[in-house]
Amino acid sequence: MVEKIRNYYLTFKGEKGIYGKSHFNRDLYYIKVCKSPFPKLIVQYSIHAREYITSLLSLNQIEHFIKFGKKGTVYFLPLTNPDGVDICEKYNPLYKANGRGVDLNVNFPAKWGLGKTNQINCGAENFIGEYPLSELESKALCDFTLKVKPNATVSYHSKGEEIYWHFMQSGKRKEKDYRLAKLLAKSTGYALKETPYSCGGYKDWCIETLKIPSFTIEVGSDNLTHPIKEEHLQSIFEKNKWVINILTEKL
Repeated sequence: MVEKIRNYYLTFKGEKGIYGKSHFNRDLYYIKVCKSPFPKLIVQYSIHAREYITSLLSLNQIEHFIKFGKKGTVYFLPLTNPDGVDICEKYNPLYKANGRGVDLNVNFPAKWGLGKTNQINCGAENFIGEYPLSELESKALCDFTLKVKPNATVSYHSKGEEIYWHFMQSGKRKEKDYRLAKLLAKSTGYALKETPYSCGGYKDWCIETLKIPSFTIEVGSDNLTHPIKEEHLQSIFEKNKWVINILTEKL
């Protein structure tokens, strides 16, 4: 998977760049597709290693938005956790963490360390790290997000066919985010869910600190096993191919 994403990046003819390095010194890539200056969207994939089916989804979504996108600027980050994906493919198919054994999606400064399943020792999943943004990958994603100043973000995970959209926002912000979440749910057929016992995620940080809509989308039926096989990619893409368009057109 790491090689597939690298090859796609190298052959991509549009605007692209490297926004950071992983623990094992792998490049962290972004692909930029611009239809108009507003709105700006960051979509990131495979922050959890065993969920690397989403990296393949990213390539389909990039091509789809190039062809059918009407407005907006989208930064696609196809492989947020390359070290973890490499470990998952070679040694441990259920591995979620990065190369240091830190779960990147509980390493953000948003009620950090207060999640119900958080762990304080390194391992394959749920270790929060020594402090918020302790990891090169999460710090790079945070810094890149602050630089881009997106109007919304999407994080692709697997599995369960659910959309998480809420992290203690209230009032008009909650109403706006819920309206967008319902549009995504209608398009994908996925259920809207809340995760009151989960903290420290990228989505959580975007909502709490940047005050923007942020969504975690879990692709693939819960009946499937990790890591989801490539044979399910087309059906996953069919359910998610309009997500980027909806957000760029409705924000």
